[in-house]
Amino acid sequence: METFNARTMLYDTIRTQLGRSVPFARHAGVEIDTVGKGRASAHLPFRPEGLNHIGTQHAAALFALGETASGAAMAGTFAPILFEVRPVAAEATIRYLGLAKGRVSAEARVDAEPDALLSTVKTEGKVRFPVVVTLKNEDGAEIGEMQVNWHVSRGRA
Repeated sequence: METFNARTMLYDTIRTQLGRSVPFARHAGVEIDTVGKGRASAHLPFRPEGLNHIGTQHAAALFALGETASGAAMAGTFAPILFEVRPVAAEATIRYLGLAKGRVSAEARVDAEPDALLSTVKTEGKVRFPVVVTLKNEDGAEIGEMQVNWHVSRGRA
């Protein structure tokens, strides 16, 4: 059985690597804050280049934030075998509920039992599941919700 420190180090390594290996998320300014078993958080700093015509965070930047957070939650689920699987974001929906003023945060969680998903991909070779994401302004107001449907299969592309 893994120790708490080993898991923490693994999740921290995933967080760091995702931050480096996804060029578009880096370009958009998305920063991954935490990765855990089936969950993750990220944020989008307030930057002039990320704004729209009314001075709030651009819808595309918010989509990038949510999709990135969902990918980090997916990666946390499959951490023990992450380099043995091929994850694909197959579908995503987003609802914008309010103006995204200032720094925006994203909380993502796998909408299934992480251990069951890991077991399924090990035994059946693939699994499909949703990750739900909540977007909030810096004052804590919910300004968006997203769902990303992931397909994960054995074997790297």
